[in-house]
Amino acid sequence: MEAQLGKQDAETRIGGICFKTGPPGRTGAELEWLVHDRAHPRRPLTERRLTEALAPLTEPGALPGGSSLTREPGGQVELSSRPADSVAGCVEDLAADQAALDEVLARSGLLATGRGLDPFRVQRRILDEPRYRAMERHFDRIGPWGRVMMRSTAAVQINLEAGDDPAAFRHRWILAHRLGPVLLAAFANSPLWRGRPTGWRSTRQAVWARADPDRTRPAAADGGDPHTDWARYALDAPVMCIRRPPPEEWTAPDGLTFRTWLAEPADGRGAEPDDLDYHLSTLFPPVRPRGWLELRMIDAQPGPGWAAAVAVAATLLDDPCAAEAAYEATEPLTGGGELPPPELWLHAARHGPADTALGKAVRACVSAAEAALTGEPRRAVAQFAERYAERGRCPADDLLEGTTR
Repeated sequence: MEAQLGKQDAETRIGGICFKTGPPGRTGAELEWLVHDRAHPRRPLTERRLTEALAPLTEPGALPGGSSLTREPGGQVELSSRPADSVAGCVEDLAADQAALDEVLARSGLLATGRGLDPFRVQRRILDEPRYRAMERHFDRIGPWGRVMMRSTAAVQINLEAGDDPAAFRHRWILAHRLGPVLLAAFANSPLWRGRPTGWRSTRQAVWARADPDRTRPAAADGGDPHTDWARYALDAPVMCIRRPPPEEWTAPDGLTFRTWLAEPADGRGAEPDDLDYHLSTLFPPVRPRGWLELRMIDAQPGPGWAAAVAVAATLLDDPCAAEAAYEATEPLTGGGELPPPELWLHAARHGPADTALGKAVRACVSAAEAALTGEPRRAVAQFAERYAERGRCPADDLLEGTTR
């Protein structure tokens, strides 16, 4: 048994785990897809069918770009790239692995669909693990949205280095939060649920915001220090899981925050370092520090559209000229502070780039990224700009138009 944690120990450990410095340049991404029966997209997916379909990708070398393949509770599949030394390298590796994934799914009559929310059904949970059972029970105390989030949403997550010194890290932390609503609006791609328009361009973001606001809202505070912001956020978030030996369940007591657990025993014992480490893995803000910055606000994209999302986000944070342009472009969205107001995130999810101020920021940011890029990433961003950003559109608009033809 490890030593019991105190508050100061916990804050120090959070800083050590989540705030490792690293010079900008390396890029990673995690791509999630919903999986459907190609001929019958409303048909429920079973764990056995998905496991059998993905079996060829468990062989060594089956994924040529070296990504790892995992599954989410509702059968979503995820490719997590290796850190690449460039945006182009990341895109090339993931494109090769996406092609391999599409091929093996097609053999089993399945299709990986790039949408932020399943438009056809509420998929049942097909992974029966203690973590997911505990998560489901926790979310059920709040409302129905946690189940939808777990089973029926998919995203593009982009991983970037934190910065090469504390000052640089703070600037990147702030810039990532300024860019968050812009990226959310630009790549919104989930306007339908149960076959009907929801009134949101990114219903996925609306679902996540409602599932458990204490663990899904943005963590940054105006004028705050990233270490302080994140430690406060993490300690005040409810505990979702307490790991126990089988056959015991992992359900946590209702209302228990990690800060409370540090002060008072729970489950017959005090909080230990491993408990904190696991708790951090159950926090889902749109910008999450994990030793690097994980951007989690972008809906899954159609086809190869994720390449533009990865290229735009990475370039706006890593290229000095593009980052300066992005900071300037997002200034009108902040209301005079360093950060956009909390309500802008849901405003972006509802309206996308059709909102005048957000649309202007989207165009400026996408243009700055395109100017800084070369090769295939630049072509992907140029195509995205021509089809969407320059026209005040996002991928959600294509889906909405498809419902009215």
